[in-house]
Amino acid sequence: MSLNPKLRDWHGQRVWLVGAGHGIGAALAQALQQQGAHVALSGRTEAALQAVAAGQERMQVHVMDATVPEDWQRVRDALLASWGRIDLVVMLAGDYTPLRAWELTPEAAQRLVNVNLLASLYGVAANVPQLMAQQGGGLVLVASVAGWAGMSNGLVYGATKAAVNHLAQTLYLDLHPHGIGVYVVNPGFVTTRLTAQNDFAMPALISPQQAADEILRGLARGEFDIHFPKRFTRALKLAAHLPYRLYFWLAHKVTGL
Repeated sequence: MSLNPKLRDWHGQRVWLVGAGHGIGAALAQALQQQGAHVALSGRTEAALQAVAAGQERMQVHVMDATVPEDWQRVRDALLASWGRIDLVVMLAGDYTPLRAWELTPEAAQRLVNVNLLASLYGVAANVPQLMAQQGGGLVLVASVAGWAGMSNGLVYGATKAAVNHLAQTLYLDLHPHGIGVYVVNPGFVTTRLTAQNDFAMPALISPQQAADEILRGLARGEFDIHFPKRFTRALKLAAHLPYRLYFWLAHKVTGL
């Protein structure tokens, strides 16, 4: 049984991707455009966004900083003036720094919390009133399997992604009765600028294009928790519920840290 509307026909749909200049966001933008969607690309680096949008008729670029609430409101208003409504907001903005307990600084904690958690809350605040007013649409929040259980190197990152999962669950309870879809994406390891910082072997590593395809398949099925690749994430879900002694042993075996 699907928990959300099944998003299968993208022709004419108006999709706002925040964090679309690189990695999964850029790949998802291309995939949506190929399926007929109108796509707005947002992020902090205009050159990267313009490179994604180059030659695409149904893409527009709006530079913004997802950690600034006023930027969410400004771009939302510009899109409503252009499109009339927003069918789906995808919150992909994220940051990652490998951190062990003895490496934590207040500055690193604040930066990661701002990008990975507060930006999503600002996006919710800017868009939920509009989605309710138009009586439909949806939100996609991008978390990570690192939020399911403790992982070496993920000291702040994992905590923020656990919070995004919690946020998505609470949003679903509030918004589902109003006909608004809420989807949370929990990728495993994807080849991006962020995972390039890892100094351990990453199981079941996939490309951004593969990740985008998995997201579209999950949206088409109306899934709430879109996690992938399944050969890795199914096992990780089970491992996260093991007794702690076994889980900690397994986590150390996988990462070698």
